[in-house]
Amino acid sequence: MLSIGTNSTRMLVAAMRSGEPHVHLARTIGTRIGEGLGDEGALEEEPMERTLSALREYARESRDCSADIVVVATSALRRATNATDFFARVEGATGKPLRVLSGEEEARASFCGATASLPAVVGRTGVIDVGGGSTEYAIGEGTQPEWMRSCEIGAVRLTELLPVLAGESGHVGAEVLDRARDIARTALEPMREAPMIERLLVVGGSVTTAAAVAGVAERHPPVLTQHALQKTLERLCALDLDDRKSVPGMRPQRADILPAGVVVLSCAMEIARQDRAIVAPGDLLLGVFFEEHARGKKGREPKKAL
Repeated sequence: MLSIGTNSTRMLVAAMRSGEPHVHLARTIGTRIGEGLGDEGALEEEPMERTLSALREYARESRDCSADIVVVATSALRRATNATDFFARVEGATGKPLRVLSGEEEARASFCGATASLPAVVGRTGVIDVGGGSTEYAIGEGTQPEWMRSCEIGAVRLTELLPVLAGESGHVGAEVLDRARDIARTALEPMREAPMIERLLVVGGSVTTAAAVAGVAERHPPVLTQHALQKTLERLCALDLDDRKSVPGMRPQRADILPAGVVVLSCAMEIARQDRAIVAPGDLLLGVFFEEHARGKKGREPKKAL
């Protein structure tokens, strides 16, 4: 499985054994295909080339593992005016067509991947996926969602709306953070229609990096609280960009967008009426893997006579 996200391009090589997924290889390269895209615009040549280079590398590794290649994309490719032109270049790099997930499909896959990676519980589970360009929220029981929404805000988009969040000018003040929260809450408004839940899971690059910076990533399971998010945000906003990159647990490529990702996550948890959230090990790519496995299994079943 290969995925093109607004901030990074990822690979997951996995196989089903005795009904359980076994991950052989997982990699992430920060390519930021959505750089400069805005709410609607064209993909720029340099981000496209970074992404295509990562895809070529992943395709070689996947073939070395004798893995089937499936390529999906999310928010940036949903809104780019020149996305169609990029499709042919992706197929040339990977040998496979690109499938752009709708917001609902992205929410569904993230829910399936997250819930399948943790023990089942009684009652409704919510899954929030904070991406670079959008944030998805899905709710259901078991591993299939019954309610889904995709919201047009993410770590990259919020940072581009408020560039001072990136830390290149040093300390980020309270007024900027208040403005960031206002923007995030407005964009996340569709989440307010959601039914109540008993458990909240969170996924995405901003989530896992925030957990590492907050010092909870090694716990089983990792749990992020609103208090931990606030302390992490205060710590990051007191530093300039270069100093952020040296913070333990930080992925340097995310240092500029992590404060925005934390703001989006905190606001999403607030709207979901949850003070704590479990960081799930499985996410969108695992959900797409389950979907493709089910599709392949169905395709191998004998056809029934009508």
